[in-house]
Amino acid sequence: MAKQQITYNDAIAEIEDIIARIENEELDVDDMAQKVKRVSFLLNLCREKLKTTEAEVEKILKEMEPE
Repeated sequence: MAKQQITYNDAIAEIEDIIARIENEELDVDDMAQKVKRVSFLLNLCREKLKTTEAEVEKILKEMEPE
């Protein structure tokens, strides 16, 4: 079974949701470490997606330059 890809927007939305739950003290201590790990994973995923997108855009712009 293939793993479902998380989009950048979905990752950001999940991060915001977790942060809001932490700020509103909606998480108990038992869930806190798990959620912090999830946020760390999602942040790394977002960084990688941004790096990949930046590299793709730079490549496209370079290809568009006149020789």
